[in-house]
Amino acid sequence: MDSSHQIIVAADVIGSGSEQAMLLPMIEQSEPYREAHTLITADAGYHSDANVKHLRDNNIAALIADNQMRSRDERFAEQGKHKQKPDPLYDKQATGESKPTKRFRPKDFRFNDDNTATCPAGQLMTSPGSIHTTATGLQYQTYTAKAADCNACKLSSQCLKGTLKPNDGRGRQVTRFESKPHGPSERMRQAIDSPKGRQLYSQRIGTVEPVFANIRHNKRLTRLNHRGRTKVNTQWNLYCMVHNIEKLAKTDLGQRNPR
Repeated sequence: MDSSHQIIVAADVIGSGSEQAMLLPMIEQSEPYREAHTLITADAGYHSDANVKHLRDNNIAALIADNQMRSRDERFAEQGKHKQKPDPLYDKQATGESKPTKRFRPKDFRFNDDNTATCPAGQLMTSPGSIHTTATGLQYQTYTAKAADCNACKLSSQCLKGTLKPNDGRGRQVTRFESKPHGPSERMRQAIDSPKGRQLYSQRIGTVEPVFANIRHNKRLTRLNHRGRTKVNTQWNLYCMVHNIEKLAKTDLGQRNPR
């Protein structure tokens, strides 16, 4: 939908939990309504390296969030305190029993320049220096601690899974993934993290979410009443059309080019 009047310009349904495959079809549908200055924004559900590369190759101005965007934004540093607390009756833990501590993650380790890493306890971990590559082209390096260091460590309960003991002569292993500093996705992250990018992307939630609220709350579309993609798509587009008629009736857009 457009940000000026919240009019839906593209709509479709997909029988999948992933939204990545819908980004390019939605952009194609909206092409007749886009202008030279149009900026496309989409949430992290639509982000993929292939989508970002397609946008770059076709010179389509866009800001597509990634899953780590908010973790990099200092404005969300204390967002946890505003989240709803879990139901205390749902906690099945025995009274007086201490809650399990969170396991150390790769971000808790310090990686050095000489094929070594330092664990949260200050012990040295080593790597043979081999660089491996995933099927998607992402490079990574693995570091391993000494079994003796892990056995004597007071923080082992936060580092080793369950009752795991390094009896095979190895201690904790941690993998460091290398980022792609010159790839399209990295450039997209830099753009969306910039002050201008944050200001532009912040308008997305005020554009699209009120439309969903109108259709679900005011129009009572809390569930789809049909089965099969064709029927579901028809029902969804009918509700989108009713939403657009309502919006057009409140603006002068419907009078500009009567047909």
